[in-house]
Amino acid sequence: MDLRLYNTLTRSVVPFEPVEPGIVTMYTCGPTVYNYAHIGNFRTFLFEDLLRRHLESLGFEVFQIMNLTDVDDRTINAAAQGGKKLNDHTAEFIGAFFEDCEYLRIRSASVYPRATEYIQPMVELVQNLIERGLAYKGDDGSVYYAVDKFDRYGRLSRVEKRELKAGARVSSDEYSKEDARDFALWKAASSEDEAVEAAWDAPFGRGRPGWHLECSAIALQEIGSRYGAKTLDIHAGGVDLVFPHHENEIAQSEGVTGKTFANYWLHGEFLTIGGTKMSKRYGNTLTARDLREEGVDAAAVRMLCYGTHYRQQLSFGDEPLEAAKEGVKRLGEFHDRLTRAAEGYESNGTEMPQLASQLTEHVRNSLNDDLNAPQALGAIFTFVRAANRELDAGNWAPNDAKAALKAFDDQMSVLDLLPSEVALDETLETWVAEQVAAREAARKEKDFATADEIRARLAEKGVEVEDTPGGPRWRLLSQ
Repeated sequence: MDLRLYNTLTRSVVPFEPVEPGIVTMYTCGPTVYNYAHIGNFRTFLFEDLLRRHLESLGFEVFQIMNLTDVDDRTINAAAQGGKKLNDHTAEFIGAFFEDCEYLRIRSASVYPRATEYIQPMVELVQNLIERGLAYKGDDGSVYYAVDKFDRYGRLSRVEKRELKAGARVSSDEYSKEDARDFALWKAASSEDEAVEAAWDAPFGRGRPGWHLECSAIALQEIGSRYGAKTLDIHAGGVDLVFPHHENEIAQSEGVTGKTFANYWLHGEFLTIGGTKMSKRYGNTLTARDLREEGVDAAAVRMLCYGTHYRQQLSFGDEPLEAAKEGVKRLGEFHDRLTRAAEGYESNGTEMPQLASQLTEHVRNSLNDDLNAPQALGAIFTFVRAANRELDAGNWAPNDAKAALKAFDDQMSVLDLLPSEVALDETLETWVAEQVAAREAARKEKDFATADEIRARLAEKGVEVEDTPGGPRWRLLSQ
């Protein structure tokens, strides 16, 4: 099965074909770095991480752009409230974002352009739109996009121009559909902008970019300089960005180039808590660093997110998180067992190669079907159960176990669901080794009560002991 993706533009699942064979250009809307990104944001980033990894597993060279919005209403207000310059305020949260991505094992984008680094391309884009009659300077000194002049406005969101308030101009970065009409491309500098050093000179007046402008300018600059292109293969983000953000990006970009801005638009659904969308506005946010400080393994967060299709709402809570933790533990235990089998001390007839082949086929087919991660997880756990039965029955040979291990590792390189390795300090490692040896001695003496007490002490330290034909094996469990 070839890759098929749900395209918001057409409201249908369609075959994926990049502009250039073998190369995928992908723009993913990044965080607004006025505060810490929450888990709802990271659900979107994790779906995009899966998309990126799957494309690479299919052999595509992926050029991923993820912008960092470091100038907009929220960043400026936060900097002003904190008595800081804009760059000083956003630097902290840019650093935190990268730390959170590392924690959640999100692969680095090809580039992370900051909006403030692309002021000149944004100025040029606005000037171009003015010259084409698609933008005008308002009486407040700001420059607005003339929505009525762009015939295809509303094509992505299915918003009819007649539904918008006629004659309205929107300078705020956040607004409702009913209030939206002409939107600000360039905002006249305010005293607050000047105070935090968020104002730049431009032919149409000193000011700073509107929120929507950066994505058009950054995307066109990056794919133009690298590939001589004007069209992205994929543009992705959260479903809340369809309107007005992505709709406005299309108007800006296609208004300048006359070319399709992006061929495929992918949008991830909300993450909810108690049925309410997670949002700083609603005061129900949970950050990645909150989970990390609680000792939650990144693999469990990934498992939780991938257990629900990216186009369906995901309800976050303690119960589904515990289930995800248990699933990750099972995968870790199986991986350890299969690794030992690959080292080999038995040899019989085997069905392992067939199981490995089926795993690869089923996971790939699932992800080719609009990134159906829940179905892919089902295939992985079916493989784990079947392979465990083979191992229990001794129906395997070391070389076949190696083949199965490789197939399993290949799928983990895409979904990345194995438990994190936990570092041991030397003192703890020595203590654990002594306890395991003492337990083994007690077992040989048939002093099972003492052996059980030692196992319980080890468990309190997060150490799990497994008795195998080759002797006891232990590992430190992540949370």
